[in-house]
Amino acid sequence: MNSKALNWSMLFILALIWGSSFILMKRGLEVFTSSQVAGLRMFIAFLFIIPFSFKYVKMKEKKDWPKFLGIGLLGNFIPAFLFTAAENGISSSLTGMLNSLTPFFTLLIGILIFRSKASLFKWLGIFIGLMGAVGLLIPEKLSDLGININYGGYVVIATIFYGMSVNFIRQYAGNYHSITTACWALLLVGPFGGIYLLFTDFSAAIHHPLFWSSLGYVAILSIGGTALSVMMFNLLVKNTGTLFSASVTYLIPVVAIMWGIFDGEVISIRQVLSIFVILAGVYLVNRK
Repeated sequence: MNSKALNWSMLFILALIWGSSFILMKRGLEVFTSSQVAGLRMFIAFLFIIPFSFKYVKMKEKKDWPKFLGIGLLGNFIPAFLFTAAENGISSSLTGMLNSLTPFFTLLIGILIFRSKASLFKWLGIFIGLMGAVGLLIPEKLSDLGININYGGYVVIATIFYGMSVNFIRQYAGNYHSITTACWALLLVGPFGGIYLLFTDFSAAIHHPLFWSSLGYVAILSIGGTALSVMMFNLLVKNTGTLFSASVTYLIPVVAIMWGIFDGEVISIRQVLSIFVILAGVYLVNRK
C-alpha cells in the first residue's frame, strides 16, 4: 500500500473509531458518573500503553516531558472529562456533530500562536463552520436552549483543546515516532485518572446490573478510542500535516449520527443541515 492510500485508510479508520466513541461514552454513563468514565478511560489507556513504552520510550527523551505532558493534557485528559460531562445533557450524536469544530480551532490556533498563514477562503470557512455550530446548539424547544448551550459548550471547549494538541504534535513532536509521542503523553497523564478514581465512590456502580457490560464499553473506548487511535493520529499528523489530520472530523459526525439513529436518538432536519454547513466550512478551511 502506498503512503497516500495508507494515510486515507488511517483517516477512515480513525473516523470509525472516534465516531463510535460517543455512543461508548453513553453506554458507560448508564452505570458510572461522567468523571468516573473519563478517569477510567485515561487509566485503562495508561495500563494498555505500558507494554509499548518498553520499546518506544527512552530516557534520553525525558528532556521533552513538558511537551509530552502538554499534548497529553490538551489532547486526551481534559477533553475526556469535557466530553463525558457534555453527554450528561445532550445526545451522543449531537456531541459527535459538535466535535467537527476541531479543524476550525486547529487553524485558528495555528494562526494566532504558530503564525500560520490563512487565505480568505480559510477565514470564510471558519465563519461558516461557526454558524453551523450555532445552528446545532439551537434546540427544537427554545426552553432547552440553556441546556444545549451549557453542555454543548463543554464540547466546544474540548475541540479548542484538540486544536491546540494537533498544533503541539506538529510543532513539538514531529521528530518522534508516533507511538513514542502517544506513550509519553498517556504515561504522564494516565496515572492522574487512576488517582482520581481512588477518591470516587463506586459502591452504586458495582451493584448495578449493567456494571460489567458498561465497564467493557469503557475499556473499548479506552483502548481503541484513546490508546491505539492516538498512536495512529500522531502518525497521520506527522505524515500529512495538521489540517488533513483534523479533517477526520468530516466523517466522525456521520458515524456518530448513524449510531445515534440506531440507538433511538432523534436527529432533526435542522441538525442535519447544520452539520452540512459545518462540513462546508471544513472544506473551505482545507481548500488549497
